[in-house]
Amino acid sequence: MSNFPLVSVNLLTYNAQNLIEPCLNSVLEQTYPNIEILVIDNASEDRTLEQVTRYKEQETNFPIKIIENKKNLGFAAGHNIGIKESKGEYILCLNQDVVLDKDFIKNAVETMKIDRKIGAVQGKLYKAKIQDSCFIQTKILDTTGLVMFKNRRVINRGQGEKDKGQYQRGEIFGVDGAAPFYRRGALEDVKLPIFKGAAPQIISVNPRSYPHKSASIKYEYFDEDFFMYKEDVDLAWRMRLYGWKSVYEPRIIGYHLRGAGEQAVTNPIKIIQQRKKISQMAKFYSFKNQRLMQIKNELPTLFFRDFCRIIIKELSAWLYVLVFEKYSWKAIKGLIKQVPRAWKKRKIIVKRRRVGTREMAKWFQ
Repeated sequence: MSNFPLVSVNLLTYNAQNLIEPCLNSVLEQTYPNIEILVIDNASEDRTLEQVTRYKEQETNFPIKIIENKKNLGFAAGHNIGIKESKGEYILCLNQDVVLDKDFIKNAVETMKIDRKIGAVQGKLYKAKIQDSCFIQTKILDTTGLVMFKNRRVINRGQGEKDKGQYQRGEIFGVDGAAPFYRRGALEDVKLPIFKGAAPQIISVNPRSYPHKSASIKYEYFDEDFFMYKEDVDLAWRMRLYGWKSVYEPRIIGYHLRGAGEQAVTNPIKIIQQRKKISQMAKFYSFKNQRLMQIKNELPTLFFRDFCRIIIKELSAWLYVLVFEKYSWKAIKGLIKQVPRAWKKRKIIVKRRRVGTREMAKWFQ
């Protein structure tokens, strides 16, 4: 298998009994020959584990390992467990609501081999929908990668557009969290120590010699303070700062039943209309995590260059939340509580970054 490095498919599940079969079947039908499957379950209360166990007990193309969390740890911590337990040179962090084309992993590995500085690969994800209990595929784009604007708003490129081949292979700001394909070396390079409470979980961190190999240090790849939402953007930003490339490849195809967001809109009225369709939980975590992400990764020179755009967006967002989304006020409290930890992480990121402001500037559109 030397020509086919091991790929770990980390499938994170939570109450996925209506989604797990098409998702898992699409993984088992992959044409790439060297795959391990880790199902990380976040304390599902339905028949998800029963269904996965049935797959594991059957003779399948690839081995399946089940990790049962005692409580719902969220997207970030759940996938972090999978990354630590997996063994692959490449890691696919897969959402339960995604179905893969049979050559998804094959084409992703081939893309990775083009350049060892590619840390993450983005496929062409189409929108999917559930109709009469069936997973229906469409030719409407869900995402071709993340786009960061100068005001620090992030969208999925192409979302809601009909696919006309308008997006070709090339570098992007970062990869979306529905089916991101990572190089393990990149994840290990950008991981951060986990901080708990006012003090870190470790005695000290010297940014110049980090990462250490001490067993007393616990690490995170996705930021566990985020729980869910924006953790993929945060990781993408950090990978860019560390000099890793993210690449979009249209031959890598999947279908995603996205829970939030229908179109990549930029008009303020349409943004508000889209926001009204998003769940309160998504609004809570997105508001908090957007600000934590900016605290961690922002470069001062670029911040002041884009200050007017950023401040207009921030004032609008805070005013809207304070007036129209009082249920999101708890997000502000959570943000204030987590800022000290974000600042500790920022110090490490700033010390270890390998990319200057000129290189980063081109990724803010």
